[in-house]
Amino acid sequence: MKVAVCSAQSYDRQFLSDANRDSGHELAFFDSHLCQETRQMVAGFPAVCAFVNDTLDAPVLEALAGQGTRLIALRCAGFNNVDISAAGRFGLRVVRVPAYSPYSVAEHTVALMLALNRYLHQAYNRVRNGNFALQGLLGFELRGKTAGIIGTGHIGSAVAQILHGFGCRLMAHDPQPSVDCISLGVEYVPLEQLYAGSDIITLHCPLNPQTHHLIDAAAIARMKRGVMLINTSRGAVIDTRAVIEGLKASRIGYLGLDVYEQEGDLFFRDLSDQVRQDDVFERLLTFPNVVITGHQGFFTAEALASIARTTLQNVSLFEREGLCQNEVTVELVRGG
Repeated sequence: MKVAVCSAQSYDRQFLSDANRDSGHELAFFDSHLCQETRQMVAGFPAVCAFVNDTLDAPVLEALAGQGTRLIALRCAGFNNVDISAAGRFGLRVVRVPAYSPYSVAEHTVALMLALNRYLHQAYNRVRNGNFALQGLLGFELRGKTAGIIGTGHIGSAVAQILHGFGCRLMAHDPQPSVDCISLGVEYVPLEQLYAGSDIITLHCPLNPQTHHLIDAAAIARMKRGVMLINTSRGAVIDTRAVIEGLKASRIGYLGLDVYEQEGDLFFRDLSDQVRQDDVFERLLTFPNVVITGHQGFFTAEALASIARTTLQNVSLFEREGLCQNEVTVELVRGG
């Protein structure tokens, strides 16, 4: 099957090409994001492989359907950038990679916690500048602290396992409690109780209408003063401006982000020689207790190999049988 791979980086080319040796699809790689302005580049491709920052709203989907596309193969778990209802109206099927390597994101999540807690980003720069003083680098032990996990799917459950190993007390919130988490002793509680009782809050929920700006000013006001907040899910789960106010007021003591609301204009690109225009993002960078990575949590060899393999398997199943167990439906979206 002819597959147009959008937003293709060098590592996408490598891992998809390696996986394609067993699949035999005709892959064409495009560096550009898919959006209304670039839709013509994928004209005539029955399958389009998209990533997290490709725009797949109703106008783009209508144009793709008119150009001959029948399948949208997402090489990611999230599908918040796709108008699933519109895809159905235009006869487009959407498939995804629901679970590639949850431990990759989970380990990155805990890496952010440790970097913030022990001020590794500041210590690294100090030592390189010949400053070996320890003032201002005082951390705390994770053992005995309460971690609140919002969303206990594959990634949230993996985070729970790791933090259990550190000796944390674990609370969680999820409409569908995880049996694995319950077996670890995780206590499922309402959000208000999780906010009030957690020293660390980590987000692993999908982005949907119910979770958009879940962490807003009201939520932050209910949290412990000095809380550590980690987001490796989707950027718009938090209200960035509200978080900035929380940092300024010292209500948020530590912030670790691997995602950002407007990351589509920034992430996966080298902008080191340009003046960045996003004032909100630039404000975040001014805080010494903030660590931001550029949607890096998934970026391990194991995860990329799994993503490539499952993506092409999805395409093969659709080509051969016209259906796929990893299809994203309106019912799945409504179920959240």
